[in-house]
Amino acid sequence: MYKTLMALAATGLLATSAQAHPADPAPVIAAERAFSARAAVVGIAPSFLEYMTDDAIVFSPGPVNAKTVYGGHPPPKTPKDGGTLLAWWPNYAGIARSGDLGFTTGPATINAGKPGVFYFTVWQRQASGGWKWIYDGGIDADGTAAPGPAVAPIALPPGDAKPLSPAVALTQVKAAEAALAARAKTDSAGAVIAALAPLARVQGSTHMPVNGLTAAGRELATRAKAIDFSPLGGGASRAGDLVWTYGDARWEGRTGSYVRVWQRRGGGWKIVFDQIVEAPPVPPPAPAKS
Repeated sequence: MYKTLMALAATGLLATSAQAHPADPAPVIAAERAFSARAAVVGIAPSFLEYMTDDAIVFSPGPVNAKTVYGGHPPPKTPKDGGTLLAWWPNYAGIARSGDLGFTTGPATINAGKPGVFYFTVWQRQASGGWKWIYDGGIDADGTAAPGPAVAPIALPPGDAKPLSPAVALTQVKAAEAALAARAKTDSAGAVIAALAPLARVQGSTHMPVNGLTAAGRELATRAKAIDFSPLGGGASRAGDLVWTYGDARWEGRTGSYVRVWQRRGGGWKIVFDQIVEAPPVPPPAPAKS
């Protein structure tokens, strides 16, 4: 299942701009924790709608406007009234040096059960100073060994300090994505591993996601040898040091979507997060009535 709902509007907790260093992800960590807390009060769909931007996307199964997915339905029961309790917390997070774009990822539980989902959220700072998400999704994965909510998340180290315009950053990442996609047509694991940062996280299978190149290599070994990636969109930070991208993925007769976060490091671009979400199989057409 996907963890996909909305986030609460800007609050004093979310609006803080104090940072210990130029890329301290504390603001997006606070936003994610407030988002989860809100879902426990008002329910999943209302909280997701509250925390999403107007142009936020989810994979359902391909990229669609999130408000069309979660809006317009009868209000669900709140957890207090017997509705589903979805709880999640970050264990890996990053933010741009400009403090306007960030991400978090971590495990989720349903009705206080064992963690069986890993979510991923891309956050965008609003003009009000608060945060809302522009992408939210996840994968079914074993999270029984994941750190609990009280454990501080791993923080992504800062990227390059020299500013770069968002337009140039997007152009450079598009080129990096094109090179990755070309190689992935015959060597999907090699294409991704060559672009990974040391602290990268790769998700997609039912294995628990963890950081590091060794773990990423094991995860990539579960993917098809050849994958056809087609980029569709994304965005860049004002500092031009962090870019997120998403698109379609096809392999061995199956389809899905991918989402990535790229960070500028040493003058080049490296992936710090990579996730594939496989689309549910399409049921065969019903036989024609005679």
